[in-house]
Amino acid sequence: MTERRFNVLFLCTGNSARSIMAEALLNHWSHGRFLAFSAGSHPKGEVHPLSLDTLERNRIPTQGLRSKSWDEFSAPDAPVLDFVFTVCDRAAQEVCPIWPGQPMTAHWGIHDPAAVVGTDEEKKRAFNKAFRELDARLKIFSSLRIDLLDRLSLQRSLDEIGRTHHGAGEAIDPVAG
Repeated sequence: MTERRFNVLFLCTGNSARSIMAEALLNHWSHGRFLAFSAGSHPKGEVHPLSLDTLERNRIPTQGLRSKSWDEFSAPDAPVLDFVFTVCDRAAQEVCPIWPGQPMTAHWGIHDPAAVVGTDEEKKRAFNKAFRELDARLKIFSSLRIDLLDRLSLQRSLDEIGRTHHGAGEAIDPVAG
């Protein structure tokens, strides 16, 4: 029996850092179980160079990553989404498009590393921190036994993952596989 593939969209305002890293991480760690995308309400039009650098240093593939509008995912020919996660505060407060198929949604806020003002080392640390937080959350998410959870239990698990900080992954046990 073939396991179903789930489509996941990560949203942020600029789609240049957090949502891009989340897309790349989930596509890498899920081994085909999930197909991740990312988009922004007001995309920057380019991926932040430190996002690409952080992913590449951690051996996460970056091919095909691009900054794009969430309008691409509300078009009639867009993939049907199973999950939509906001990863920054501003996108969570904006009015999102209506997503066909009523995907599960959650807010997984991460501090914006692209907004850090400081030395190159401080900026690099901010991107590393965002990467680690996303990595921890996505490993938990990709281990969920979605097929064994009812919609309410799954929503509780998704919300709990959004409250998880790096190193706190052990706090969740929603029928992990």
